[in-house]
Amino acid sequence: MDQACSALPRARKLRSLINHPGLPMSDASYRDAIFSTPLDKVARFSFDEQVVACFPDMIRRSVPGYGQILGMLSLIAKRHLRHGAHVYDLGCSLGASGLALAGALPADAFRYTGIDLSPAMATRAKQTFLDECPDHAMQVEEADIRTYEYAPSGMIILNFTLQFLPPADRDALLKRLFDALEPGGVLILSEKTIDADERDNAWRVERYHDFKRANGYSDMEISQKRTALENVLIPDTLDALHERLSLAGFPRSMTWFQYLNFTSLIAFKEG
Repeated sequence: MDQACSALPRARKLRSLINHPGLPMSDASYRDAIFSTPLDKVARFSFDEQVVACFPDMIRRSVPGYGQILGMLSLIAKRHLRHGAHVYDLGCSLGASGLALAGALPADAFRYTGIDLSPAMATRAKQTFLDECPDHAMQVEEADIRTYEYAPSGMIILNFTLQFLPPADRDALLKRLFDALEPGGVLILSEKTIDADERDNAWRVERYHDFKRANGYSDMEISQKRTALENVLIPDTLDALHERLSLAGFPRSMTWFQYLNFTSLIAFKEG
C-alpha cells in the first residue's frame, strides 16, 4: 500500500460507521495522509486508487455534517419515495448513501443504482453492496452522469458531485435529472458552497480549516489539498444552486442543512 496511507486497525468490520451512518470502513481502508509530506509539485486531485483506500477517513475528517446528511436520507425516502421506486446515487463513491438507505429500509422498498466515473470507486462499491446488503436490489455502474440514460426514478441523490463538473455542464445535467424524476419525486443536492460576501466567505473558510485542524490535518496538508483541488472543485453560491434548480424546472427547492460552507438542498417535482 502506498506510503500516503497508514493502516488503520484491521479489527474494524466493513460496516463499522466511523461516526458516519452508512460509511463503510473495511480492512482495506487507511488513514488519509496523502498530503502529509511536502510535494515539489502538487498534482490535481483525482479519485484514484490512493484516494479510494483513504476515502472513508478522508470524508470523516474533511466534510462537516456528512454523517447527518446520510442519516437523513432514509427519513426523506420514507416521506417522499414511492414504495419500490428507483433511486439514483450520482457520484456514489463507495456507496455510503446506498448503505444508509439499505440499512433503514426493507429490501422491497426501493431499487438502487449508483453511478461513478472512477473505476476504483465503482468496483469497491459493488463489492460493498454484495457483502453488506445482498437482499437489496443494488447495482453500480461506471459511467459519466452527464450522458447516462436515466430511467424514471423517485429519488436522485447528488451528494458532493455537481461541484466537480465544469460549471457549464451543470444546468444541462440538472434538467435531465428533473425530466427523469417521477411526479412527486425529490432530488437531494449536497455541495460545498462559496459565500457571495467576501468577508463571510473568508470566515467560513477559516473555520473550515479550524475544523480540519481539529481532526488532525496539518497546515501543510490543508494547503496542499486546497492547491490540488483548484480548478477541480469549483463551488457555486447557495443562491446559484437554487437558481440552477429553478432553471431545470423544479418549482420548489429549499436548503435543509448547512454546516459552515457545506450545505444540502432538496428539490421537489410536484405531482
